[in-house]
Amino acid sequence: QKPKLDMKEGTYNKIWAEAQESLNSLLQKEIEEKSQRPVKDRVVVFQMLATFYIKYVQIFRNLETAYDQIVHPQKRLIIRQILDGVMGRILELKNEMVELEYSEYHYFDDILQDLKLSPENIEIPIPRYFIKEKLKVLKERERILAQIMFDAGIGCILDMFFPFSIMLLEEAIRAIQVAERARQGRLRATFMKQIYLEEKRERLARLHGTKGPDLEAAAMCIQRFWRGYAQWKKTLQLREEEMIFLGMNPPPHFQRPSVSLLRAQKVDTLRCEIQEKHESDFQKALVSIKERVKEIEGPDIKESLQDQIRQWFIECRHVTGKFPDYPDEEQGGSAALFSEKTPEEVAAELAAKEEEEQKKKGKKRGGKEKKEKGKKKKKGKEKDEKKPKKVEVRLFLLFSVIIEVWQNRDEGWNFSQEYDPEMIKEEKRKEVEEEIRVQVDELMRQELKNLKLAVDRETEKKGKKGKKGKKKKKGKKGGRKKKSKKEKDLTPDRTIDSLYQELVEEGILIRAKKVKLSDYVGEYCYLGTTLRQVDIEPMPSLSDVKQLIALYGILPLGSQTVHEKAPLVKSLLLAGPAGVGKKMLTHALCTETGANLFNLSAANIAGKYPGKTGLQMMLHMVFKVAKQLQPSVIWIGDTEKTFYKKVPKAEKEMEPKRLKKQLSKILKTLKIEDRVLIVGTTKRPFDAELKSFCRVYKKIILVPRPDYASRYVLWKHFIQQNGGIFSKQLNISCLAQVSDGYTQGHISYAVQTVLTERRLMQLSKKPLTAVEFLTCLARQDPVYKEEEETFKVWYARTPLGKARIKSLTENEDIGKGKGKGKDKGKTKEKMKEDKKGKKKKK
Repeated sequence: QKPKLDMKEGTYNKIWAEAQESLNSLLQKEIEEKSQRPVKDRVVVFQMLATFYIKYVQIFRNLETAYDQIVHPQKRLIIRQILDGVMGRILELKNEMVELEYSEYHYFDDILQDLKLSPENIEIPIPRYFIKEKLKVLKERERILAQIMFDAGIGCILDMFFPFSIMLLEEAIRAIQVAERARQGRLRATFMKQIYLEEKRERLARLHGTKGPDLEAAAMCIQRFWRGYAQWKKTLQLREEEMIFLGMNPPPHFQRPSVSLLRAQKVDTLRCEIQEKHESDFQKALVSIKERVKEIEGPDIKESLQDQIRQWFIECRHVTGKFPDYPDEEQGGSAALFSEKTPEEVAAELAAKEEEEQKKKGKKRGGKEKKEKGKKKKKGKEKDEKKPKKVEVRLFLLFSVIIEVWQNRDEGWNFSQEYDPEMIKEEKRKEVEEEIRVQVDELMRQELKNLKLAVDRETEKKGKKGKKGKKKKKGKKGGRKKKSKKEKDLTPDRTIDSLYQELVEEGILIRAKKVKLSDYVGEYCYLGTTLRQVDIEPMPSLSDVKQLIALYGILPLGSQTVHEKAPLVKSLLLAGPAGVGKKMLTHALCTETGANLFNLSAANIAGKYPGKTGLQMMLHMVFKVAKQLQPSVIWIGDTEKTFYKKVPKAEKEMEPKRLKKQLSKILKTLKIEDRVLIVGTTKRPFDAELKSFCRVYKKIILVPRPDYASRYVLWKHFIQQNGGIFSKQLNISCLAQVSDGYTQGHISYAVQTVLTERRLMQLSKKPLTAVEFLTCLARQDPVYKEEEETFKVWYARTPLGKARIKSLTENEDIGKGKGKGKDKGKTKEKMKEDKKGKKKKK
């Protein structure tokens, strides 16, 4: 196994090196593009951003596989930094494309064709470390949740695994005896029926006096039928071989698991175990090596630092004629002295600082109004700076350093890929030096004071007076500072565990279903770009929806660094007809990131925590637990009820609009470091007030009904998932065509009702046909085109939809030479003259 591991390590190191090289070249291209003149053509800019986006996604995929499989602990730390940086950059590029096109959905058909890539290459992979690195915590949390639910009698564990009532032993034996006697009776009945039919046949033959068939004629008849059957089988086999040869059908060994794949999976699991072992050894080594460096090298470092600082005192004394002031801890202590500057440069800097301070003192009294104006300008700048920026260049500058460190490093000695002790020594030596420097600074400050007292007593006294005055001023400034308002803690005496338990017992904190994002099946839209070129806005595909959930939900919730660096998404709305998988996507968000799921739907919180104070307490508890045990998803099902235009009479008792005023306030309290996402799902968004609705949900994802390609994939997926076997009699293309308008929920229900246990047992003799599923589909109501149009009209009224329509109309006007485009070349004076001329004519 060891040689295999080593070969694999070399492969993943190669993948990592290739990803680094492509990342450096891509970063260089980005810098070159920014240095050039800004391009005004939207199409060209979008093409540029889209190519960068696709290339970053490919790099992200390679880095994710490398991070998941590389065993070396120090390499994994560096890859993790790069991986988080790339994820942040992908989200920023996505945000730039949305601001450019005013649409959440983008189509890269032409770019993929130019780059010779398939749609699978731009699928956003979900990093496996989101779950792997906190698996123990998640299991413990799952156990606690199950125990609380069991104690409270909510969703009993036994009811989940054993949905039937437990029988006594005597009752079970009696039931088995009854079933066995019935089975034996049926067998005896069929046997007696066969005997009766044979006797009847013989009796009739005797009465009519007919003779049995001739032996030769019977043999000829049997031969004829057998030869026909054998030839039919051969013809079918030849036809199957021809279809396989042409590539129309997969070969028979295609469905079987490959031996090499199974071996690779075993090695992957083995690598995960080795990863954990190497990581624990690395963490222990960090402590032990630091202590060793302190013991062995600590005294020498201390002596050398003291000698350097003393030498500096003497040089400054010779050049400037006085001892320098020792820098404070805030300024960096003695680290500021070792900035490779000569005493003359330090003296010049000190003189320049004194001049600046004197100038500032002179300007303080006369320039208060100017300063206030300047502060206002600065505040405006700060607001602009708070907007999502691009990933800092410092992150990407690490890549070139990493290549220099690891690319040409000889690792022939490190066959098992354990930690490198020399690299740890280099890092820990710096830490030890900083710790010792603090101790040395205290000693040298005292020594400097003693020197000044002995040599420069007069200057020392003046210095002390100056310092006392400064301290008083600092005290005055400190009094002016306003204290930042903190949120009131309504539950100061309660622990998080007690709050967690109460929320579970009240049914607000619920267990998320174990659903992965890959289970949300859908096909890519291959005609998006061509339709947009003809000014037709295509309906998004299910694959596009899945991509948006990964980008806006899973990546920021899974990684803290990505959440802080990427454009902040606090709330997400999934709007679409019933059965398109909105709840499934919410549960997939929690499963892929290990997030807690809170249910704040109007139906769920009805009657719980009544009154204004009760509502405040409930929200306080929910968000306190959500922030403490992040990541967390707060789900509001049928969220249009919270923003009703007019509450129906039947729902007035439920008070569906309880959360309306509170949601916008809560969103403001969520900070960058809080990995909490509010997810709303709605099947009737047009019943809500649009302004308040869009104020809470800035990101709106329209989930459509599946198109033909997605339906074809869905039928195959659901039939296979429920144990069905494909045959030539089952025409899936016909099913996909007939089920136009039906959602994933309808298709799943139809498959489950048809593929019962009895039907699965009959598959070998009676293969599946498309007609069997149609009767079940016909009983359900599909999503009609009128309903789909209402969703389109509603989405066009949202802020992003309005901006999209406006940009399209502006482009049309510019193309036709109307509006602003027509008057571009005219000056202001000519425009005024034209207006005056028009008035005179009137």
